[in-house]
Amino acid sequence: MGPRHKVRMSSGAPLVLIPGIQGRWEYMRPAVEALAESFRVLTFPLCGERTSGVGFDPRLGLDNYVAQVVATLDLQRIDRATICGVSFGGLAAVRFAATHPERTAALILVSTPGPKWRLSRRHQIYVRMPWLFGLLFLAESPFRLRRELAAAFPRRADRVRFGIRQLRTLMAAPLSLSRMAERARMTSTVDLVNDCGRVVAPALVVTGERDLDRIVPVESSAEYAHLIPGARSAVLERTGHLGSMTRPRAFARLVEEFVAALGPPKGGRHG
Repeated sequence: MGPRHKVRMSSGAPLVLIPGIQGRWEYMRPAVEALAESFRVLTFPLCGERTSGVGFDPRLGLDNYVAQVVATLDLQRIDRATICGVSFGGLAAVRFAATHPERTAALILVSTPGPKWRLSRRHQIYVRMPWLFGLLFLAESPFRLRRELAAAFPRRADRVRFGIRQLRTLMAAPLSLSRMAERARMTSTVDLVNDCGRVVAPALVVTGERDLDRIVPVESSAEYAHLIPGARSAVLERTGHLGSMTRPRAFARLVEEFVAALGPPKGGRHG
């Protein structure tokens, strides 16, 4: 079975959105729809997911996802695109930009674990037992995200609506606890410092507010701004780790302004 991806059409420049540790683009739907007002957005479930049509080769690590981006661009006959990675997806975005500079028009990293990120000892134990990792991940989420959601949605009714949408997404796009644990383990085995030095595309590092991201410390994500030559930084206000989902239009504006400042795209597609 071949690779599967989703395209949201617009007259804008192409943008590839790499989803986070959940592995399913459906959780990024608000960001996809907001970005699609200005970009031709391409996204996909990460390989290994049943809906991806592509298996995961443990020997390749992050390069599995790099190959997915290449296949997506080739299938759409696109030469160069803005590569945007959200959280775990940012690790794959960095690797792609480092190894395929000629196909990377710009790089955007959103709340991405730092290039030397390592799981805590407690979470290293959890990921050896995916069912436990998954249960704790879900059980801890309301406590970790409580302040962030209150900042993004001051009205309780809006928080409830957001929660209901997430539950509907969970039912429509079930999570694989084993694949999530596999990706979590991967974050402790990759070192992207050298890759950062090889990135030549304009880069934007997006974080939430320091006190609101309880998933990946802002200081960790901000390391990319120091390691990638010429990278810029932006803070998505009133958000923590989920800003692209809770404030998608504000997130899309940041991306639009950054890409617009780079000037007209060059060689957007073959032919």
